[in-house]
Amino acid sequence: MPAVGAVRQVALSAGRDLDSTLAFWRDVLGLNVHARFDPPGIAFIMAGSVRLLFTDGIPAGTVYLDITGLEAFHGGAKAAGVPFTAPPTLVHRDTEGQFGPAGESEWMAFLKDPAGNTIGLVERHPAQDPSE
Repeated sequence: MPAVGAVRQVALSAGRDLDSTLAFWRDVLGLNVHARFDPPGIAFIMAGSVRLLFTDGIPAGTVYLDITGLEAFHGGAKAAGVPFTAPPTLVHRDTEGQFGPAGESEWMAFLKDPAGNTIGLVERHPAQDPSE
């Protein structure tokens, strides 16, 4: 049986305007284009070791990205006019350590790019001292 490894690439919609979608990922999220091919009008952005493929003709998708400083990012981006579909919200207390160190909490905020892709920004906060 072959061994499946880590995620290599995720395909996301570029919508009808690849330039505006790429500008959003660069200007709002700070991720630069890794490669672009015209024609056919596709582009790649690296998010850590995962390659994001942007192309037209596929449905919008959802991608979750780790972030540090979620509250500060949300405040700054919102002040700059970036619309969020959900503000930073506690979504999980990982008491058992199922997704990381036990006791951490996971916070997420959601926004959409111009092509309609949903971006979940994820930050894990360390366990709080029970004496606090």
